[in-house]
Amino acid sequence: MADSRNGDTYVIDVMKFISRTRALYAHWNEHIADIWGSADALAVATHPATNDLRYLKSSALHIWLLGYEFSDTIMVFSSKQIHFLCSKKIATLLEVVKQPAHDELGIDVVMHAKTKGDDGNGPMDAVLRAIRDGKESQVVGHIAREAPEGKLLEKWTERLTNAKFQFQFVDITAGLSDLFAAKDGTEIINVKKAAYLASSVMKNVVVTKLEKVIDEERDVTHSLLMRLTEKAILDPTKAGVKLKPECVDICYPPIFQSGGKFDLKPSAVSNDDLLAYDLGSIIICAVGARYNSYCSNVARTYLIDATNLQSKAYEVLLKAHEAAINAMRRGRKLSSVYQAALSVVEKEAPELVDKLTKSAGTGIGLEFRESGLNINARNDKVLRSQMAFNVSLGFQNMECESKKKKFSLFLADTVIVKDEDPEILTGKCSKLVTDVSYDKEEKPCRKKARRTSGPESYFINKTSLRSYNNNNNNNNHVVSKDELRMRNQHQAELARRKNEETVRRLAGDGSSGSTAKTSTDSVAYKNVNDVPQPRDLMMMIQVDQKKEAVLLPIYGSMVPFHVSNQQDSTRNNYIRIIFSVITLKNQGAIYLKEVTFRCKDSKRSSEVVQAIKTLRRQVNARESERIERGTLVNQEKLQLAGNKFRPLRLSGLWIRPQFSGRKRVPGALEAHANGFRYSTTRPNERVDVLFANVKHAFLQPAEKEMLTILHFHLHNHIMLGNKKTKDVQFYVEVMDAVQSLGGGGRRSSPSAYDPGEILEEQRERDRKNKINVDFNHFATRVSALEFEQPLRELGFSGVTDKARVFIVPTSSCLVMLTETPVLVVSLSEVEIVNLERVVFGQKYFDMAIVFKDFKKDVLKINAIDTSYLEGIKKWLDAIDIKYYESKANLMWRPILKRITDDPQGFIDDGGWEFLNLERSDSEPEESDQGYEPPDAEDESESEDEDSESESERTKKKKKRTTEEEKCKRRLSVRFLEKIMDLSMFRLQLFFYNNHFSFIIIYIIVHNYDLAKKKY
Repeated sequence: MADSRNGDTYVIDVMKFISRTRALYAHWNEHIADIWGSADALAVATHPATNDLRYLKSSALHIWLLGYEFSDTIMVFSSKQIHFLCSKKIATLLEVVKQPAHDELGIDVVMHAKTKGDDGNGPMDAVLRAIRDGKESQVVGHIAREAPEGKLLEKWTERLTNAKFQFQFVDITAGLSDLFAAKDGTEIINVKKAAYLASSVMKNVVVTKLEKVIDEERDVTHSLLMRLTEKAILDPTKAGVKLKPECVDICYPPIFQSGGKFDLKPSAVSNDDLLAYDLGSIIICAVGARYNSYCSNVARTYLIDATNLQSKAYEVLLKAHEAAINAMRRGRKLSSVYQAALSVVEKEAPELVDKLTKSAGTGIGLEFRESGLNINARNDKVLRSQMAFNVSLGFQNMECESKKKKFSLFLADTVIVKDEDPEILTGKCSKLVTDVSYDKEEKPCRKKARRTSGPESYFINKTSLRSYNNNNNNNNHVVSKDELRMRNQHQAELARRKNEETVRRLAGDGSSGSTAKTSTDSVAYKNVNDVPQPRDLMMMIQVDQKKEAVLLPIYGSMVPFHVSNQQDSTRNNYIRIIFSVITLKNQGAIYLKEVTFRCKDSKRSSEVVQAIKTLRRQVNARESERIERGTLVNQEKLQLAGNKFRPLRLSGLWIRPQFSGRKRVPGALEAHANGFRYSTTRPNERVDVLFANVKHAFLQPAEKEMLTILHFHLHNHIMLGNKKTKDVQFYVEVMDAVQSLGGGGRRSSPSAYDPGEILEEQRERDRKNKINVDFNHFATRVSALEFEQPLRELGFSGVTDKARVFIVPTSSCLVMLTETPVLVVSLSEVEIVNLERVVFGQKYFDMAIVFKDFKKDVLKINAIDTSYLEGIKKWLDAIDIKYYESKANLMWRPILKRITDDPQGFIDDGGWEFLNLERSDSEPEESDQGYEPPDAEDESESEDEDSESESERTKKKKKRTTEEEKCKRRLSVRFLEKIMDLSMFRLQLFFYNNHFSFIIIYIIVHNYDLAKKKY
């Protein structure tokens, strides 16, 4: 809302206040139960004035209603009154709305002015009494995410939570977000002006500056470009825009990134590195501008002498971005917008799916990122007309052909949702390939990328999965002929694509030699003088704990040996020390293989051997931990929240894998600026999980389990205590295991109608629901990650390790999180799935998951009930994974070894089609009529043979012999297949018969004799 300001004088637009207050109450009354938390009153307090750039819901509400943010002001909305607790100056300004509000809305506006030195206790009591309105309990809505700041707000929070008033509190963030989502005419004008300024700065300032720097080959830092762009936003005339400077501001400091260091998060900053514009460089620029506090955003990527991979990736990104914008139509869900972009990437370049950002943007307006309007695959909120969005999409952490550095691509535009086609407000700044690709010696030109198809990556949202398998729990699921035919056609297409993909990957997989592990000599003492002298004249074996050495008396001298190079044993007063086999480095040196000592005291020999073993265990444990830590990837440090904001926190959590130690203690999980920190009351029990290292994040509420779980599957290993792990899990037990103890009697066994038992069950249900809500609230507010939830209706039981567990899919994984070891399979890494032991009458079958990395072992899930077979087939087909069936278990290690050793032979044999038994059964058999044995030849042909030469008869004889051998082999294979196709009950009868082998052999021989007679 545009407010007229002249010096320190502010004029409030009364008509806008009336119309928007009416809209607030109408929205509150209409959606009071679903998104306003059934609040009886709304209490919103604004923070003290600050120069920091931040976005708060309380500030947005002030600007939306009054046109300006009044700091240190408390607003309370009840059914018939609006209370303002503020300074006298602000109260004087707000007097203009009192009478119109009463006349137009029937609402009384009450001012509670406090003096400069007043702590506000008196006015607060009046406001609190008005909230209570004579009722014993009232539900008060507040903005839970905003912690109180300043003396007034802290005092207000303390008084508001006082038990004397018995208030119940609910979060109204969702209600305010939905209220601000659809803009009115004035708001749309403000957003359009802000977008016009942002796109003009990008086109007239940023692009012009970049071209000049590149043409003149000047050294300019990202931070300098950021400062120049910020000045252009604050002074619109520099960008050729006629807007009042006092009405404009930045949304965030402009972002410039190049040189292989890219961060696509909104919190990214421009560093002090020089702008990189050499061959194959990528420059990402992002500009955000505000007009009358309404935000806009535009981001572009510029390609300098781009490679084929970069050009192709940008063209795919451009199509996906345009598809997302075109999908923004009134009545559609936000998830469909992201799905439109994802479908383009899956079709054009499936190898880039895992590089695509997990979000396609957010709502934009008074806040740069409006909560609840994130464009991702999980958000099912419906688009409405006049909603504004920052549609941003990118590919992150892509590797160049040379693999020397990484690059990212990013595009963003401000878009308004209309009844028909969406309106792009920042389209003035072109993003066509011809306008963003630069050659340093020529004018901007387009570099056409050669289109190549890469490996498939899979992603399907929750809604699609559920719709694909809503009958999974039905054990009597019957597949129609049309459905089976369509599935077979889809699987045939998947087989063709999979074979092509595997051929490309095997053809381009160079054999990289493995680097040998280098070992260093363990040195106990660097100098002879450091060797300790014998304790007495009697030379005895000594163990030096500090230097980790064993000193042996040899030829009158104490000779030290490091404990890591020894093995020892004792028997009958003998101490035998065997030294590790080493490589002879010095030709003149003397090496010991073993040495034996005899000890008079058996107790002494046992003590020495025990001391050596204990010391060696300590050294080996330390070396193992050092080797484990040496393979870790260096990660950035965790940026603690500090005084910037209060971190999100979940308390009373347990961790898996657990820290070393017998007694465990629970800890707390906090969400900071760039990651999580879990810590307990013990100082050495702490672990950091960075957002950038999280590959998959899962939230599994307790439904049929006793655990509510937050699980993180990581890109790179981290150390948890002294253990290296890629999976970190935090959980809470929603109910305690209860065992009834007693020595009999009527009350020793609980009754289903016992009031105490009923109350206990109700408390357990309430506790479970509260824990699930807390975990869901925590996951929702961590905007840096997208938490996947297991889809129980698609789950199945199987054996992964030793016990039977329940395995469930998510949108991009197959997981089992409740038992250890956990199972997390990324579907994008799966090559094929083979369903084994699939035979009619069999109760269980197995699943073999083959990964794209053939060096990884095949994952086996055993003993899956056959009632899940059709559901699993349907699910695999839905996520575009090719599956095969076999009647027996396969030995996968030799199969994969043969494929990696001879990829060309694997390609020539048809790729994975050797697993397709249906194809071998359905292929037309070779005609046996083309061959006629010699006994069935025509008499005329036999008469003519007399006149043929001896050489011709020899050739014909060889040909007949060869064809006869082929026929025998072909018949043998067919009869063996017929035997394998016998029904299960007949095979079972044969199995229990003592003459099973004889019967099988007789059937094979008898059928072969019949065939021989026939031919």
